[in-house]
Amino acid sequence: MMRQAGRFLPQYRALRARHDFLTLCKTPSLAAEVTAQPVDILGVDAAIVFADILLVPEAMGVALRFARGDGPQLEPPVRSSADLDKLSRPDVARSLGYVFETVAEVRRALGTRVPVIGFAGTPWTVAAYLVEGGAAKSFHHLLGWSHRDPAGLARLLARIAEVTHDYLLGQIEAGAQALQLFDTWGGLLDPERFRTLALPALLRALEGLSGRVPLIYYGRGTSHLLPLLRELPIEVLSVDWRLPLDVVRAQIGPRQVLQGNLDPAALLAPPVQIERAVRALVAAGSGGPHIINLGHGMLPMTPVEHACAFVEAAKTHGRCSVPARAR
Repeated sequence: MMRQAGRFLPQYRALRARHDFLTLCKTPSLAAEVTAQPVDILGVDAAIVFADILLVPEAMGVALRFARGDGPQLEPPVRSSADLDKLSRPDVARSLGYVFETVAEVRRALGTRVPVIGFAGTPWTVAAYLVEGGAAKSFHHLLGWSHRDPAGLARLLARIAEVTHDYLLGQIEAGAQALQLFDTWGGLLDPERFRTLALPALLRALEGLSGRVPLIYYGRGTSHLLPLLRELPIEVLSVDWRLPLDVVRAQIGPRQVLQGNLDPAALLAPPVQIERAVRALVAAGSGGPHIINLGHGMLPMTPVEHACAFVEAAKTHGRCSVPARAR
């Protein structure tokens, strides 16, 4: 249920009341506890390591803080080629080793119950926050730079991609059994500019990882990019809810594993309606292998019993829809 699966749980909120967000991320015992909560409480069939995509730019020398009500803030922002000197090339084992420790601790704690999924942001999405200095509405600094000096922005993306690659590799070596890359802001670009600007850095981040563990790419608002995304060296393409799954399947083909597609707001409906929504999703995804999931993160007001109803419906109605060759 995306990487925010546990953040609406009372058990997570109890921990969050005692520790700030970055302390949770950087303390392996706490991060491992949060990672396991959705497995223990909801019964999901994979654990996604608890961390944040902005730990990568922090490791590159940018100050990161989370202001209550304002989201992440990165200082100083990087908004031109001249600003690239602000960034360092970190030793990820030293600067991000706490995430690797979390992965290893989760593997030990969960044993063979469920697989552990590592994750990172794509270079483009990480750059979106780094250039804007945090969350944004228009992304005018990022998009302005992409038109004004695309070669300069490409150098920033390449720098992020190098660190992201090392970070993903470190998660594999720590025990991650799959990796998911989140491209929350890939949909800001038209197909040609995605191909020439964002895609090379994404491919560099994934270089040499294909075949080691299954790779999952998630894009939000990227339906117009499907002809490009179907060529990625990945095992699973995770999609949002804006395009019906059977329409996605028609563009992607029958062999590609798809994931997601249920609107997170569907879990605000009564459990009987959640079950109907899952059954409809299974039917729409019947044209090929499909992992039932949400199309974006859990909404914070989702009732726990509704999340449980979603998991139960997925397990009840989803298993028979998977072709034998894809199991």
